[in-house]
Amino acid sequence: MSIKDWPAEERPREKLLAKGVEVLTDAELLAIFLRTGIAGKTAVDLARELLDEFGSLQTLLEADQALFCQGKGLGSAKYAQLQAVLEMAKRHYVEIMQRGDALTSPTATRAYLSAQLRGYSYEVFACLFLDNQHRVILFEELFRGTIDSASVYPREVVKRALFHNAAAVIFAHNHPSGVNEPSQSDRQITEKLKQSLNLFDIRVLDHFIIGDGQPYSFAEHGVL
Repeated sequence: MSIKDWPAEERPREKLLAKGVEVLTDAELLAIFLRTGIAGKTAVDLARELLDEFGSLQTLLEADQALFCQGKGLGSAKYAQLQAVLEMAKRHYVEIMQRGDALTSPTATRAYLSAQLRGYSYEVFACLFLDNQHRVILFEELFRGTIDSASVYPREVVKRALFHNAAAVIFAHNHPSGVNEPSQSDRQITEKLKQSLNLFDIRVLDHFIIGDGQPYSFAEHGVL
């Protein structure tokens, strides 16, 4: 049965327009991107198979061209289209963060940091520098590490914060393993950074860990 023959409330595109994008499953979102299925399979069926094959939506989105094009119903044109969509989303959040407005949306902050740090095969520690009204000054990658670690030096972080005349900061780093729970060393370095910056009246508002799923927030978990 074609998707056109489904009840309107079950068709991904109509469901999105009627209820909002948040209610769609990963398969339904991917089906809208695919637009069409293949012989004997609807776009939703194909999307489900691709998610099973790749293991998750994130893995599919981050696949390189060679791996992506091995998927059923995919190819170079779809890969180019996907990269364009991902880059537009990334630039959208970059524009939001560079307008000079005060940070008022935790969702946008998470999305921006995820777009910046997700997909690296090694750890990257970054900082969002803010003024005294919590307006964005600059996002900067400060340290890069191996597949599972990055050396973070409080003295260098303080120097960058003073250079940018920041009144507050938000830290973020990625876990290439996908596990977004903080390690003991993550907790320790966050506390050291907080203590070092406190000496200069620079507040640490949060520290996000970017992995699979929702980024982990130190502030929301009460460990900051």
